[in-house]
Amino acid sequence: MTAAGRPPSRLVRLRPAPFGADPTGARLERILTSPNYADGAFVNPVGARSVPTGGLIKSIPANMRKQARLARKPARPIPVHPTTLADLARPAASGLRLTWMGHSSVLAEIGDRRVLFDPVWGERCSPFSFIGPRRVHPAPVPVESLTGLDVVVISHDHYDHLDMPTIKALVRSDVVFAVPLGVGSHLEYWGVPPERLRELDWNESTEVAGLTLTATPARHFCGRGLRGRQQTLWASWAVTDGTHRVYHSGDTGYFPGFADIGAQHGPFDATMIQIGAYSEHWPDIHMTPAEGMQAHVDLSGGTPAGVMMPIHWGTFNLAPHAWSDPAEGTVAAARAHGAAIATPRVGRPFEPADPQPDDWWWRECAVLPEGGWADHPPLRPVPGTDGTGDGLPDPTRSPVAPN
Repeated sequence: MTAAGRPPSRLVRLRPAPFGADPTGARLERILTSPNYADGAFVNPVGARSVPTGGLIKSIPANMRKQARLARKPARPIPVHPTTLADLARPAASGLRLTWMGHSSVLAEIGDRRVLFDPVWGERCSPFSFIGPRRVHPAPVPVESLTGLDVVVISHDHYDHLDMPTIKALVRSDVVFAVPLGVGSHLEYWGVPPERLRELDWNESTEVAGLTLTATPARHFCGRGLRGRQQTLWASWAVTDGTHRVYHSGDTGYFPGFADIGAQHGPFDATMIQIGAYSEHWPDIHMTPAEGMQAHVDLSGGTPAGVMMPIHWGTFNLAPHAWSDPAEGTVAAARAHGAAIATPRVGRPFEPADPQPDDWWWRECAVLPEGGWADHPPLRPVPGTDGTGDGLPDPTRSPVAPN
């Protein structure tokens, strides 16, 4: 039955498999009784416009359009880390290691457990192989090579976060899938056994392999086809093994709830925050780098703590901003807040407990901005962290040079 109580039409039954399936049966009943569902749709914690507003094309002056188009993609090949699998074969010294696989896909090793967030290995984030945004760099490793996965976490059902071919490759293992309420209908349709699904509403938790995974609120929307845009939930995620804690934002606009998430589920050793594909034409559902950094600060209780890694950028061109702007904006925001960030090359594992180098690798392959690159000074430590208590750079230490 559909959400309206009618049998699905023949058109819906014959729609392409990548569109997924609508929630039905007991899953639909859970949706209808969710405190986050009203008037036939899931609702945001703070009101949000999910349809672009204003004159998107007209807002770019005619004499700037060619330059803007050129800057939206890298000028040279993106450097992908060449030894990811060899690096992952060695245990993490600190017990927590993150590997950015591009866009919002991150492998988190927490203790001796492996969590894969929003895995998208497809060539395009689209239901079709011949149209739609195409990745601008290869995946650093084949998805099948990521063995020993305990849980795959999905933030929502948009194509750049939920990729049918990737899910079908992962289902061949015995991995568990943790998803927001309603998203399980897509995965079951693609062959994921129901017993391997953990489907959560906001503020619900599940235990998998000694990990606690909690679906936390986000300000976004959902939908894979022309119907049922708000019939599956979107979420951010907090994950802990009791010692280490990480947060993955999924896609979200800025909202005051980050402070509550941090208070309830932090402090986080690392946050993975969406800072790309933003625009003034959809300000409520994606964050700018400045907003993403503010979210990290809020999650930290008002004072930056842990390491923030920017995600949702660099792999697909989904907005009119220059390809390198999200990374440059994140560095500037980190300097303004005195926050520690990690900007690893695609596929390079790092441990949040280690000092993070100023590796501004995107400058090697981006279109040079008009006026050149900004001069980002060395990070000023948070007061007390350099041993002096005054927040000034430690004079006995040289700033880490970009590598």
